[in-house]
This record gives sequence, C-alpha cells and structure tokens, in this order.
Amino acid sequence: MEIERKYLIPHLPDHLEQYPCRIIEQGYLNVSPVIRIRRDNDHYELTYKSGGLMAREEYNLPLTGQAYEHLLSKIDGRLIRKKRYMIPLAGGLTAELDLFEGDLAPLALAEVEFSSEEEALSFIPPSWFGEDVTFSGAYHNSYLSQIK
Repeated sequence: MEIERKYLIPHLPDHLEQYPCRIIEQGYLNVSPVIRIRRDNDHYELTYKSGGLMAREEYNLPLTGQAYEHLLSKIDGRLIRKKRYMIPLAGGLTAELDLFEGDLAPLALAEVEFSSEEEALSFIPPSWFGEDVTFSGAYHNSYLSQIK
C-alpha cells in the first residue's frame, strides 16, 4: 500500500545541490489501472497502481534495461522526465521533490510517503510547500502523461 500526500511547490528550497538527486523517466502503458515503466538512474521497473488518491495498492517488478527499452516504444502519451531530490523532513520523513522537464517544466511537486493514513492526515507540511493537491487526480503522473 502506498500512502502519500502531494503538494505544488511555488518556490524551490535553497541549496538543492546538497540533496541526493535521481534522474527519472517514466511512461505509461495504461492509465486505468496504472501500468508504468520507469528508469530511475540505472534501475528499471514496471509498476502497477490501483485507483485512489492518497492511498492505493502499488506493486513493483524489476526490469532489465533491454526490457525497458522494448516497452518504451509501447507507451501511451508523453514520456515524463524529471529530477527527483530527496529532502529530509522532521519526524524521519522525506520529501521527494520532482522538478519536471520538457513541456511539463516548470512544474514542481513534492510527495511525502507515510506508514498510515492517520499519519498522512495529521502531517503539517513545511513552509516551502504550496497547495495540497493530494486529492486532485490532475497531478498524478499518469494524468500528466496524457495532457497535451
């Protein structure tokens, strides 16, 4: 089960270069249910996600680079490219700050994952977070892959 909150980021935090950064590209073979392929630095995976907004089932299966490249030609919609910064937060949490590239730039979103829905609902975001878009499907990557 994946439980996360998602926020628009109107202004980037200072000194991003001090945080670990991953280069991600992902495409969608299907959006309902979500079936995604992803390259995360040098790791590849196929992911299934059930419906839902804050909490949903998620299953990840490893792929080889060759399998990823084969499936890449079969995606529906745009290939999403982004940089993901891993920023520690209070309480042992981590903000995954995604800076989208290409025609989705300058979109910036932060996701925070939780161990329970209660923890997610009681979360108080840091001051640099903007609007909470957790309950808007318009900010799911699967939706962003489809808009023109």
